[in-house]
Amino acid sequence: MSQKGLLIVISGPSGAGKGTLCKALLERNNDIKLSISCTTRQPREREVHGKNYFFITHEEFQEMIKRNEFLEHAEVYGNLYGTPKSYVEQSLNGGSDVILEIDIQGALKVKENYPEGVFIFIMPPSMEELKNRIIKRGSETEKSLLTRFNSAFKEINYVSNYNYVVINDVVSEAVKKIESIITAEKCRVDRMKKSGMLLQEVGLNE
Repeated sequence: MSQKGLLIVISGPSGAGKGTLCKALLERNNDIKLSISCTTRQPREREVHGKNYFFITHEEFQEMIKRNEFLEHAEVYGNLYGTPKSYVEQSLNGGSDVILEIDIQGALKVKENYPEGVFIFIMPPSMEELKNRIIKRGSETEKSLLTRFNSAFKEINYVSNYNYVVINDVVSEAVKKIESIITAEKCRVDRMKKSGMLLQEVGLNE
């Protein structure tokens, strides 16, 4: 009997480096999948249905909401985005770990619907470094920079809603910490009991 995969929710303030960490984590671990979201927006060039997103109509999205088929969903700039339960559950039941990189409000909603997930808050090494990272993107006006920085400052207060916090100072070290968290979670007695792995490990199911 294989152990069920973990849903690993990665979130934190803008500029903390969530995307960079998730990319590095996926490159180092073939048994980890990235969650694929549904969206009502049109696909961009080179985006593939079922790989980048599940592209569906507004009507289909609303029907999925009615059937309670999302772990979380939100509207962003007039388009709908949501994390489908079916894709996540199929991957987890198949033994794969699934990473969900998401904003803080979405993460809290996922926690309501899937509390057994592993919730990791990515923290910048300092607020000054966070500000520098946002500036380096080169896509912010002075006004939008201030808005993002103030928002990030408020978002850090949500860290107590998470299971773990990882400070993203050196990417390689932060990734190792996340991998250690995943290993530790898989050794938890309550998780092993649910999957029947505890008896299997000690040979009591023979």
